[in-house]
Amino acid sequence: MSARVGIVLFPGTNCELDVTEAIGSIGGESRILWHGDADLSGVDAIVIPGGFAHGDYLRPGAIARFSPVMTAVSEFAANGGPVIGICNGFQVLTESGLLPGALQKNAGLKFRCGMARIRVASTRSALTRSATVGDVLSIPINHFEGNYTCDDRTLALLRDEDRIAFSYVDNPNGSTGDIAGISNEAGNVVGLMPHPERACNPLLGSDDGRVLLTSLVGSARAAAV
Repeated sequence: MSARVGIVLFPGTNCELDVTEAIGSIGGESRILWHGDADLSGVDAIVIPGGFAHGDYLRPGAIARFSPVMTAVSEFAANGGPVIGICNGFQVLTESGLLPGALQKNAGLKFRCGMARIRVASTRSALTRSATVGDVLSIPINHFEGNYTCDDRTLALLRDEDRIAFSYVDNPNGSTGDIAGISNEAGNVVGLMPHPERACNPLLGSDDGRVLLTSLVGSARAAAV
């Protein structure tokens, strides 16, 4: 069975085609979901990709959270459906309350673009089920507001519940606890700042993202059964 992955498109999103190509390269089927529609078209998993939803006015993701599609995404997640937010998508998930914490401007107020090494910290999420704890992956980053922040209580909870999916080997943005990505308590909702869809072809510098998107497609297939 081909896994159907819905890719949410907001005005200002610019990574939807990258995700579409990456999902197709590992045998998944992609469908673009317009932010103004509340119909998820029967997909088995959802990706909220990177970009600048609604121009990042107010805060990144602050307007996108009110789009009709996000009500449907929240219901899909509550029913156990896999939901992944990449970069701006991670910001949308925190603004929507699907993940705790917030993303603020990078330490030093500098835009960061380049390869980052991230360590797989947990395999209990929809994005890491095919990986191995301790794996170090080379994945591109491309953000100005990728500095993950949360209070001490939330950080302790994330650690205690094994919800830190990825940590930076060399923290590029000042994120609390070197966090590069987290999941919700159930593990079906995951947000991360690095772009695994840009690391699926060794000719482009790395294919370390394939194991993560393979995990997502596997989670989608499991959800469809």
